[in-house]
This record gives sequence, C-alpha cells and structure tokens, in this order.
Amino acid sequence: MTHRPNILLILCDEMRGDCLGIAGHPDVKTPWLDNLAATGIRYAHAYSATPTCIPARAAIHTGMCQEHHGRVGYQDGVRWDYPHTLAGELTAAGYQTECVGKMHVHPLRNSLGYQHITLHDGYLHYYRRPDMPVFEQQRDADDYLHFLRKELGPNADITDTGIDCNSWLTRPWPYEERLHPTRWVTDESLDFLRRRDRDKPFFLTVSYVRPHAPYDPPQAFLDMYQNRRLTPPSVGDWADESSYLTEGRVTISTTAPADPELLRQAMAGYYACITQMDFEIGRLYMALVEQHLLQDTVILFASDHGEMLGDHHFCRKSLPYEGSAHVPMILTGPADYLQGRAGTVSDRLVELRDIMPTLLEASGAPIPDTVDGTSLLQDPPTDYIHSEHLNGALSYHAIITGKDKYIWFSQSGREQYFDLQKDPQERHDAIRDPQYANRLFVLRRLLVRVLSDREEGFVENEKLISGRPLTSVLHV
Repeated sequence: MTHRPNILLILCDEMRGDCLGIAGHPDVKTPWLDNLAATGIRYAHAYSATPTCIPARAAIHTGMCQEHHGRVGYQDGVRWDYPHTLAGELTAAGYQTECVGKMHVHPLRNSLGYQHITLHDGYLHYYRRPDMPVFEQQRDADDYLHFLRKELGPNADITDTGIDCNSWLTRPWPYEERLHPTRWVTDESLDFLRRRDRDKPFFLTVSYVRPHAPYDPPQAFLDMYQNRRLTPPSVGDWADESSYLTEGRVTISTTAPADPELLRQAMAGYYACITQMDFEIGRLYMALVEQHLLQDTVILFASDHGEMLGDHHFCRKSLPYEGSAHVPMILTGPADYLQGRAGTVSDRLVELRDIMPTLLEASGAPIPDTVDGTSLLQDPPTDYIHSEHLNGALSYHAIITGKDKYIWFSQSGREQYFDLQKDPQERHDAIRDPQYANRLFVLRRLLVRVLSDREEGFVENEKLISGRPLTSVLHV
C-alpha cells in the first residue's frame, strides 16, 4: 500500500474459534462476521497461547509471547509497564488512537499508549472490593457504569440480572437494548468516528466484553436460540463424568451443569450474545460504508480466548483444549493490502501476538525488536505454539501444531495427546496409542527444550519434572 490506512481492531471476550457460521457451526448465526471473512482472510488455526483475559491481552498489546510479557496465569493488580505497545507505536506514527470497551489492565485507566479510552471492563471482582482505594475502584473508573447510573439511577449495576460474570446461567437483559453494554460499545465507537480528526488516519479498538458471561442478551437475540434443539457439547472418552456433578456451581463455574436443560440454556445464551455482538459489528461496518471509509480501512477481528461451553464437562477457559485455546481471527481490508487473498481460508498457525506486527506493518510503522509475533500476511514456517496456563491442579503446558496437540499437566505429570486432523473435537486421548509413540517422543522433547530455562525448574536432566511451585507472573 502506498498510503497509511485506517485501522479497526475488533476484539471480543471468550468467543470460541468454531462459533462462526462461515466455519460451519451448526447453530450460531454470525452474518456480519461471515461477511468480513468472505471479503478477507479467515485463519482456521488461530490460538490464544495463555487463554485467559490478562495474559491474552498482554500478547495482543505487546506482540510478545508469554515468556517475554511475563504473564502465564490470571493475576489482577500487577502493573502493565511495557516499553512498546501496539497503540503506543501507532500514536508515535501519527495515528489518532482510541479504545472503546475492555482493556483489563492495571491500573484500570492505564492507557497503554492510546490517546483516549472509553472504558468498560465488565465485572472485575478485584476492583470492586471495598478495601480498594477509591481511584482504583471500578465503579469510578468504568465509563459504562457511569453511563448506566446516569440513565437508571445511582443503584443501577451490571449485576441487575442476578447473574455472576463467571456463571453459566442465562437471563434476558432487563432494560432497553440501548443500555446493554454491547450496544454501548458500538454507540461510543460510532461517536469516535463522528468526532475523529479527518487529517489523520485512525486506529480504533472496539473491545466487546461479550460473549463472556453473564449471558444476558436482549430478548430478541435470545429468542433465536431459546427454543431450538442445539448440538450437544463434545465429550471425550477421557472426560471425568463425576467432576461436573459436584463442581458445576452457578458462580465462578469451572464445570458444566449436570442438568442438560440448564446446559442447553447456557449454550442458547452464549450464542445469543455472539449474535448480538455480530449485529453490532454490522452497525460499525455500515458506518464505514456510509462514511466512505471501508475502502481505506484494515479490519482485524479476534477473541482473547475461547469458552469450553460444556465440552468434556468443562466451562470457561484457562485449559489447553480447543474450546478454550482456539480463537476466531479474521483480517480484511483494501484489495491491494490483501495481496489477492480475499475470500480465502489460511491454514497457517497463528497466535494473538501476531496482531501487533500485522497492524504495524499495515501502518508502515517500524516493528520493535521486542515483538515475537509475525505479520499475518507473511508466511514464515510456524511449526508450533507453546501454550500454558497456571490453573491449580490443571496447570499445564502444551505444544500445539495445528495438526496435533501434546499436553503435560505440570502438577500431576499427566499427559494427553490429540490427533487434531482425525479428531478435531478431541474426543479420543491417544496418549497410549502405539502408532503415536514416535510422535510423542518428538513433542515431549520439544517441550523439554522450551521449558529448559524456566524459573520454575520444570526440567531436570532432560526430563519434565512435575509438582514444582508455580507463579502467575514470570520475572522478565
């Protein structure tokens, strides 16, 4: 490209990589995202290497792998101090930079290089504690909460549905649709397009909290799924059928409900949240068309991580399985930018760290040496992704190739292996199948090499050592 395009980064929270109509999902409807994919490039093997909000967003904003940005688990209250960020580099390159919606950084109003932020972080337990300093409390820092209370009174809250932000319960949004946080993020983004500086290219990040729970879509979207037969979750021959019976709690849920009707309702609410977000992305798209900006705007859509949604009896994220770690990723823009790849599906293995170099390359800005990712439009040989997450007894490390996956649980030493080409839904744990013995040897040795210098001491004498003390933030 001979000039600097506008850049629109659309992020969402907790959307599975398979939940796109164009990817063949049997139930969820995503016409606007399908439209983006049909005019751009869809990356079928996109992953979140450390699949919860904080480490995933660190990868997005810094372009680093987890060993370099330091966040290998979910840990609030740790300052974000990085010399190079996506927004900071684009601001320095002369872009007008704005983020609307979720940041999930610390402190809450840390700009990460954006010139302006209109913030809504969802429900963050850490920042709603009464012992927090007033300037760090979410009720004062979050612009959406300020908006909602101006509209409905000082006692209004995002918890008014009665659903926790980590629950699988579903209930329709109790207020007007215009007051829903998904709608608000779009409205504020459209307002940025109205007031932007026409003499500068813009970098706008539109960051939706949904489809992350609570599953509280407006009734019109819930009606699309509530009374339909939905495809049941995948359950592997290795899944523990006893765990979800005792641990499927309605708050801070890690496992699915035992009641199949409650699970079906959760799926309906989750899909409805996706379709509502898709509708709002359509509003953004139409605004670009009407303002004659579409032909000069690079658009990248991705999620920070997925959602297990009952697969193998799990809910939420922080796990190595496809529902948690596999994410959607779509890139589109002017025809010359896409280099003849419009309407294609890429089998390249990609990760969230690739977003920063992709968008910096589009802008013509230099890519800092700290960046580990590679532009999505380049074709380097990416053989594997090292995935990990601190998660108590389920803390893990994995080697993901796009064709198969080796998992080592660092506390118990348990191993799993999935042939993703034959078994994309991970229904069969092939760790003891003789035909994979040589492949397992190769992947196990690769993980030993990856972890050999880690501060936790995972490797001794060229062998993986389980049970080591863990940390959610590395010393980098």
